[in-house]
Amino acid sequence: MSLRLWHRLLLAFVVLGIAALATFALLQERSFQRGFLDYVNRLEREKIDTGAANVARAFARHGDWGFLIGDTPRLMRLLELGPGDRPGNRPGERPGGPPGEGPPPPRLPRGDVADAPPPFAADGRPPRPPRPGLGVNLRPRLLLLDANGQIVAGNPQVPRTAPAVDVVSDGVVVGRLLVAPLPRLREDIDLEFAREQRRHMLWIAAAVLLVCLPLSWLLSRWLLRPVRALADGTRALAAGDYATRIDIDRDDELGALGRDFNALAAALEKHREARRQWGADIAHELRTPISVLAGEIQALQDGVRQVDAERLASLQAECQRLRALVDDLYQLALSDAGALSYRFEAVDLAQLIREAARTHEGVMRDAGLALIENAVPATATMARGDAARLRQLLDNLLGNALRYTDRPGQVVMALDPVPNGWRVRIDDSAPGVGDDALPHLFERLYRAEPSRSRRHGGAGLGLSICRNIVEAHGGTITAAHSPEGGLRIELVLPDR
Repeated sequence: MSLRLWHRLLLAFVVLGIAALATFALLQERSFQRGFLDYVNRLEREKIDTGAANVARAFARHGDWGFLIGDTPRLMRLLELGPGDRPGNRPGERPGGPPGEGPPPPRLPRGDVADAPPPFAADGRPPRPPRPGLGVNLRPRLLLLDANGQIVAGNPQVPRTAPAVDVVSDGVVVGRLLVAPLPRLREDIDLEFAREQRRHMLWIAAAVLLVCLPLSWLLSRWLLRPVRALADGTRALAAGDYATRIDIDRDDELGALGRDFNALAAALEKHREARRQWGADIAHELRTPISVLAGEIQALQDGVRQVDAERLASLQAECQRLRALVDDLYQLALSDAGALSYRFEAVDLAQLIREAARTHEGVMRDAGLALIENAVPATATMARGDAARLRQLLDNLLGNALRYTDRPGQVVMALDPVPNGWRVRIDDSAPGVGDDALPHLFERLYRAEPSRSRRHGGAGLGLSICRNIVEAHGGTITAAHSPEGGLRIELVLPDR
């Protein structure tokens, strides 16, 4: 059985939670043991500091270490660690048991009475009671050295690098008390404490996991809610429902993906409507010359009209119109598909404008239009341009002006530099174009009726082809009102 995405997310959250808890428990266990050992060693150090003062007083009484050499039990008594005793157990008390259950405390020799810790401190206050012990035997880890580093009493196997407490008598260091640190927990009470902490950690981890499981389930469902919406919307788009939209009110990547999906659906819906309109317009454009041709031929066949030069010229004109429309459709299809061939190289845009003006000047003069070159520089180099396509662009724009400008009138061409490029302007005189028609002039088969109508012979494809050529060169083309009273076509082409 294949897992759904939210199942996988839930499983990933659970595995991640377990791994995080296990890692935390392991690190916490190590940290606890190390910290607990440090804590035990600090408590022992404090107790040894107190015992070292007792040893110093005994040294001051005897004047040397002769009274203590080799007498480890006596050293333990001076440190308040009698034979068999540990911190936290009073002398004579069995470790871990109540008073009276162990052997009686050993009698101290008469001479040792002065060595025992005094019942009161020097300032008259009772001594501080010993801190509760931790169940750790100090006797095997103690070693007393004299000022020369010779062993006085204790365990000789204690390393000389162990932490030391100085025994000071009358301001002079007379010995050093070495205490080997505890390597690990050994005593039952300490191990039991560690085990208890481990059990608590396991219970805490189980509780955290139980809380995280439902939260992970809810989180996975919440995260996949927009994904499900996107999946449903995608299926609707695949079924042809381009009006579908999804509502994802989020500011993260999923929200951005939802907005992109809605933009895609809107674009597809717009393209579908444009395709339908495109088909209808093409059918209408083709129907007109075909209908005229069919009517003329039928009239000739029925003898209503005689075959003469005028009728043949009319038929030839309709054929030319039909051929021009087909050629425009073919060029537009190529440019839309990016299949128009381009040979980019360095070109002189000013030279191309002058050549186009010379080509169209005579035709416009015969039609009653004046073609004016205004502020065209001597040179205008483009590092990346296709001379043939740019000439086609200029020919289409000038042909459009020739076709739709009233006689008498004029067409003005201008070229001037702009940041990182060149701007070409072609202005014609009346009639103009309405404000509502300006944004649609570069759409396929669009005409601004009635001032620029089909009676002038255009199919409404030339400006669409111009837009594709300009965009192939990395430029922009716009339409605006001309100060000459007609239409201004302005295009900006990069110079590199």
